[in-house]
Amino acid sequence: MIKAIIIDDEPLARSIIAEYLQDNAEIKVAAECSDGFEGVKAIGELKPDLIFLDVQMPKLNGFEMLELLDSEPAVIFTTAFDEYAMKAFEAHAIDYLLKPFSKDRFGKAIDKMKQGLGKTEGQGKVRQMLGDMAGQPLQSGRVAVKTGAGIRIIPMNDIHYLEAYDDYVKIHTTEGVYLKKKTMGHFEATCDSKQFVRVHRSFMVQLSQITRIEPYEKDGHILILKSGEKIPVSKTGYPKLKTILGI
Repeated sequence: MIKAIIIDDEPLARSIIAEYLQDNAEIKVAAECSDGFEGVKAIGELKPDLIFLDVQMPKLNGFEMLELLDSEPAVIFTTAFDEYAMKAFEAHAIDYLLKPFSKDRFGKAIDKMKQGLGKTEGQGKVRQMLGDMAGQPLQSGRVAVKTGAGIRIIPMNDIHYLEAYDDYVKIHTTEGVYLKKKTMGHFEATCDSKQFVRVHRSFMVQLSQITRIEPYEKDGHILILKSGEKIPVSKTGYPKLKTILGI
């Protein structure tokens, strides 16, 4: 038996998928979710083999939701997304259903999923796709993080600076520090270069948080932020910072 979860903010879209699945007795719908928050919770509790996932949803979009998962079920996207995303899906053998989709097209996606489900070479495809789409972020001006059993959406304007931390990045804000399982390279690719600058291998800073630049030790510099925190500036980061600040 294949355990599935349907995640879509449109009730009609969920009902169509559930109806089409009636011809697939080996697939059991364990839950239907109307947004990404519900989806993360249901996936964590039910551990499905397969999810049908809408990309464009309010609160938490499909890609943001996938970034927060500890497990990695097979994914069939249901979307009206652009050509770039379609190429990304195809490149990683992740099927998608372009809305509105027919029952025949739905059946082909199911067949493709069954052929790949459980194959070791198929594992990690979602993570690869998310990495390749780093330069085309869906969300505008925000980042989603897990906070214990909850989820928090952090506006980019609230971030003071980002700090590399093993396999994670520490997100420093006025309200506290949050962890995101991403790389500094990911944030460098997705953050607005007019808003954030990478001043060091381990640090990216929001330009509006900088109050001054001070010399530090031999040929070194540090940034003083509005919060009073001090951020090291590398030899390669300093000329880049001067160019952006126009000094």
